[in-house]
Amino acid sequence: MTVPFAFRRYPALPPLAPLPPLLIAAALLLGGCASLAPPYEQPHAPVAERYAADDLGGADGSVQAAALAWRSYFTEPRLQQLIAQALDNSRDLRSATLRVAEAQAILGIQRADLFPTVAATADGVRGRTPADLSPTGRAITASQYQAGLGLASWELDFWGRVRSLRDAALESYLATDEARRAASVSLVAQVANAYIALRELDERLALARQTVANRQESVRIFTRRFEVGAIARTDLVQVQTLLHQAQSLAAQLGQLRALQLHALSLLVGMPLPELAQPGTLDDQAMAAELRAGLPSELLLQRPDIRAAEHRLRAAHANIGAARAAFFPRVTLTGAYGTASAEFSGLFDSGSSAWQFMPSLSLPIFDGGRNRANLDLAQVRRNLAVSDYEKTIQSAFREVSDALAARRWLGEQLGADQATLAAQAERARLAQLRYDNGSAPYFEVLDAQRELLTAQQQLVQTRRALLASRVNLYAALGGGSAEFASQPGSAAASATAPATPPAP
Repeated sequence: MTVPFAFRRYPALPPLAPLPPLLIAAALLLGGCASLAPPYEQPHAPVAERYAADDLGGADGSVQAAALAWRSYFTEPRLQQLIAQALDNSRDLRSATLRVAEAQAILGIQRADLFPTVAATADGVRGRTPADLSPTGRAITASQYQAGLGLASWELDFWGRVRSLRDAALESYLATDEARRAASVSLVAQVANAYIALRELDERLALARQTVANRQESVRIFTRRFEVGAIARTDLVQVQTLLHQAQSLAAQLGQLRALQLHALSLLVGMPLPELAQPGTLDDQAMAAELRAGLPSELLLQRPDIRAAEHRLRAAHANIGAARAAFFPRVTLTGAYGTASAEFSGLFDSGSSAWQFMPSLSLPIFDGGRNRANLDLAQVRRNLAVSDYEKTIQSAFREVSDALAARRWLGEQLGADQATLAAQAERARLAQLRYDNGSAPYFEVLDAQRELLTAQQQLVQTRRALLASRVNLYAALGGGSAEFASQPGSAAASATAPATPPAP
């Protein structure tokens, strides 16, 4: 808001006319020369210096996750297509990008307070004063016209209050951008895990349907044998029981697959057609073995940790602004231009007019408002420290869990493969013993049931092992470097702030 000129005409004062620009220049040099924000010290990471030694096997000589783009890690073409569609269509990611743009706008508003607001003004007034109110005893009709530049109330930032608020807005913007990158990494991992889970259900459903087909044939054969009196009804009922169990499993898996497809469609952000794929989950192996490194490297690799640190820096800056509120606040208001009682004489010689109004405000009594604001800023700083440390601990656990899963699921997969081979041989021998009359059909029934369970368990273990590799990629900040705003990109144009001015 600009301050209007006074309604009386000021005489031209040539020697004093340069004074306001000199004062403004001096204020520009003096403003922002101090800051009361506490010095920032990065909190110590509250985690062990290394991951558990038992879980580190197999990571030597491998690549760093943060620098590995998701297209280089997930090599299956269909999965790459789904991830690309999710990054383009995800509403959650779109909201995260818009929050970055929002934070950028807030930063622009806050840093504008570092500079004076200068506006051009022009106005005219014409009025009549009745005789009984006129000092001359006669009615007066008068006019006044003025034009010039006005300087609104501009705070000289001696104690760094405005600069601290600007710094807090900048750190909040950076935290929001890091949160966007974290959301991108999380979305990639979610799509990959959802797709792997869908492929698992496809394979398990195919096994169940094949089992149903085989047992339907067995029921047909046993029904014929029962009709000719070659077997007892008990054997026929047992075969029918096996068929019904397989049909129930197939129906259950069909339902789970439909739900998983719906979940994947939500992540991708668009309806998906049937995604039946040939082959097994072994074909979905990731491209590279990841290097876990040291826990300290997570501070640079994980966007969510960097976001928490930026929020902590913003809390420090807010303390500086709260402290500065206890000190005097100096503001400048001024105007320079021309004024005249006649419009035709607005720019005549001697019509110049100016105002310069510095203001000093010192808080004396505010009911404890400034003290409460400082206490609030300090509490929020402590909360930000706690949030930062908790984020590091959560990241450490996620990496440790993924490393442990990668190792132990690898061993479990070998055991499950051996179990399946043993169960297949057992089922074959049980069928031979039954055919030769050496064993009841109950033995065949139990062997086939266990064989189906072993087949399903092996597929589940393969999926869990692949999911652990996806989770490790995400826990290490996989591909986060790729999601940084690039110059000239749509994301950069929507979210990148201008370089903050030096106060």
